[in-house]
Amino acid sequence: MVMGIVFAPLGLVLVFTAAITPQWREGQARLGMTGPGSLLRSGVKGHGTGVRSGSAETLLLLRSDGLWESCLQVEHSELKQCWPVAGPYQRDPRVRLVQGLVLTSLFLCGTGIVLACIGVRCWTDLPLRGVAATGGLLVVMAGLLSLTALGVYTHNLRRLGMVDPSQGINNHRFPHLSLRPAGSLYFGWLGSCLQLLGGSALLFSFKRPKCPTCPSCPELPVCPACRSCPEITNKPDTDVYEVTC
Repeated sequence: MVMGIVFAPLGLVLVFTAAITPQWREGQARLGMTGPGSLLRSGVKGHGTGVRSGSAETLLLLRSDGLWESCLQVEHSELKQCWPVAGPYQRDPRVRLVQGLVLTSLFLCGTGIVLACIGVRCWTDLPLRGVAATGGLLVVMAGLLSLTALGVYTHNLRRLGMVDPSQGINNHRFPHLSLRPAGSLYFGWLGSCLQLLGGSALLFSFKRPKCPTCPSCPELPVCPACRSCPEITNKPDTDVYEVTC
């Protein structure tokens, strides 16, 4: 139970961190300084960045996408802009599926942790095993949902938001953007595994401990509160608890 109520909240925090951060995938692209975009050029020149390739000056842009936010940053510069996801990426059914799975996972994990805390009842001697185990079941379901969401996103990472997968991202400003998994995915994987471990540990709460047997009558199962076993009742330092086996 202790393992469950420690690992489950850790998993919830990690999955929540992964959900709100815009680093599910990231990529780099070189953008020419010629043409429109004078505001970006003037800002970058003010920071002293920009790479000359022959006679043309180019910028190395870092693009990152999350479930609800995307960001664009110029490398080696403080210029960074983030915005809510929009366009084909937002409308992609696979992205919406991942969003729904993650939100459902967070809700189930939070509910499971509340039930587990009520069931463990650290302030009493006897826990509510059924309630704690039910909370563990919800945490396991949350871990499976978040793993499913991460698997769907990772499998389709380079195709999300693309009209034609062979054409790259449907945006002429990023002609050579190569995408790869980013840090939020790793937070999500770790959090999902912790949820599965914590929930599985709480599931063992369904099993009640075995009652000891009386040394004088091995065939007679007794509890510490049973007065029929002299080997137990004659010990002055034995703590007696009213338990039901």
